[in-house]
Amino acid sequence: MQMNSFWWIISSLICSLFLAGTIAENPPERSDFPSDFVFGVSTSSYQVEGAVKEGGRGPSIWDSFTHDHPEKIDDRSNGDFSADSYHQYKEDVRMVTEVGLNAYRFSLSWSRILPRGHLKGGVNKEGIKYYNDLINDLVLHGIEPFVTLFHWDVPQALEEEYGGFLSSKIVDDFRDYSDICFKEFGDRVKYWITINEPLTVAADGYDLGIKAPGRCSVGLGDCREGNSAIEPYQVAHNFILAHANAVQLYRNNYKEVQNGEIGMSASCRWLLPLTNSTEDQEAAIRELDFTLGWFVEPLVRGDYPITMREYVGERLPKFTQEQSDIVRGSYDFIGLNYYTARYASNIPHLLPTPPIRYSLDAYVSKSYERNGLPIGPKAASSWLYVYPQGLKELLVYVNKRYDNPIIYITENGVDEYNNHTISLKQCLNDTWRVDYHRWHMPSILEALREGVRVKGYIIWSLLDNFEWENGYTVRFGVYYVDFLDNAKRYPKYSAYWLSSFLGGKIPNPKYNRHDLKNFITHDTM
Repeated sequence: MQMNSFWWIISSLICSLFLAGTIAENPPERSDFPSDFVFGVSTSSYQVEGAVKEGGRGPSIWDSFTHDHPEKIDDRSNGDFSADSYHQYKEDVRMVTEVGLNAYRFSLSWSRILPRGHLKGGVNKEGIKYYNDLINDLVLHGIEPFVTLFHWDVPQALEEEYGGFLSSKIVDDFRDYSDICFKEFGDRVKYWITINEPLTVAADGYDLGIKAPGRCSVGLGDCREGNSAIEPYQVAHNFILAHANAVQLYRNNYKEVQNGEIGMSASCRWLLPLTNSTEDQEAAIRELDFTLGWFVEPLVRGDYPITMREYVGERLPKFTQEQSDIVRGSYDFIGLNYYTARYASNIPHLLPTPPIRYSLDAYVSKSYERNGLPIGPKAASSWLYVYPQGLKELLVYVNKRYDNPIIYITENGVDEYNNHTISLKQCLNDTWRVDYHRWHMPSILEALREGVRVKGYIIWSLLDNFEWENGYTVRFGVYYVDFLDNAKRYPKYSAYWLSSFLGGKIPNPKYNRHDLKNFITHDTM
């Protein structure tokens, strides 16, 4: 912890030298953005709802993963209670409203709507009512719902029946589930995200085995079964087909009447070549193909990137002509989740070698340091180093590479350690998070000036929550959640800053967003 703190201070100072001076003199203003630009916050069902055995909900693979393998969660915790949003959703809507945000992105729990995952198991009316109540409350307060259909929580029944996303059978079940959601909620929901971060599930769930369902090749990780060289590509293929079929259904049956938009949210870490060599520059682009292009290229052009087809060969599934026609153009917008960046360097590929796992297939070495210096300040999570200019570079890259799509930044955020040794007042003083967003907003403005059609900025996250394999050891929220006291919520400094930036209504008479010192003297309790 002491060494982490030392490097955080050093790297923060380095980043501040480049960024803070300019931003302090000319901090971003709401008026710098288009009037219709969306500012929102994000959550996901398993991470915040809790109530896993209430309201007719069936179990998901994350229920099974956390209870069957607690050793894979840093603090051996689970999402059984989490932030208790199932019972406290009205409080969450109030907080979004007070901050002045005009969008709330949340995900639906598939197994809360279809406890068995498919129509044969019946539709859970209590689950439908819960989400109707949440959506109605958002609309009542003028908040735009951005609804994600799938944020990693496959119904456990489908996992047991046919292996979840390993099987093409899930395409039909996902379409049926989507149909229910469009029918029940689509008169008020105008922004749909089919699947969130398919890359993370494919890589972490089926190559590394560190997320549900915890599959990888035996011997490559702490897994009982799996195939890290094959299964990530099978799962990704079924994600893309499930997405495309849901989009086709929406466009054929609902879009004309409901007049909504639909897309997918992809995750990407920006890549910089480690050196100026041609090999490292090509490696950076190749890694982008194996992460972002893996999912966006089929949506735009109907097939996987050429580099993936070359490097993966027969292990990469092929789209039939009919499938390619359905997949191509299956988006109204592209969602991008951006947090960090890495350096990329080429790994020589001299002789044919047997396939081992997806994460080695691109022959790219990734690191967060160059010549001993980090790419940016390190956050609490081991994978999160702050590199704000990477957001601008990513937006410009997607704009040029993928035919100028409409883009929503559907996640961007930073975490701190869940420190039990400091006071609540100290926990709320997250100036680090304020700096993070102040540093990223100019990247969006620069991209807008270069013609990128970015339409919104949605922060992760509204609440501290269950952070997957990290459990409750880190906190991403602009609102602090006391997990030991019925998930009571407290606004952090970042919530006050956002409220001031957006013209919100959080009462704080001493707060001036240009003065970072005032908050420390303001008693929030």
